[in-house]
Amino acid sequence: MTYTEKFQELADDACSLVEGVLPEQVDALLTQGAIALDIRDKEEHDADHIEGSLNISRGKLEMNIEHEIKNLNTVILCYCNDLNRGALSANTLRKMGYVNAKYINGGFCEYRRLDLAKRHKTHSLWLAQA
Repeated sequence: MTYTEKFQELADDACSLVEGVLPEQVDALLTQGAIALDIRDKEEHDADHIEGSLNISRGKLEMNIEHEIKNLNTVILCYCNDLNRGALSANTLRKMGYVNAKYINGGFCEYRRLDLAKRHKTHSLWLAQA
């Protein structure tokens, strides 16, 4: 998808202000208590998502987040399909006082690609041993 210049500037600015985490780090962070926050629309979330993730669409984030996550120190991993909306959301949450809001670099698509690659590797190793 091609984005407008102004939108991309906003997203790039958010990326420079907020920490991104690699998809390889997500599962470990979730195990340590981080919350995966899917900021995509409900239809996107319903189609596929990171297991256990909370879904609040970008358009309702500021109105609903305080009802769902009360602790401002919670590690929140915002994600969309790629990274722009995730970074914008993490930046917004930081401005709202959520000091550990981050975004998943590469978004859900990269996380899922990595997950599938891990499963394929595990399956291949299992077949080689059989």
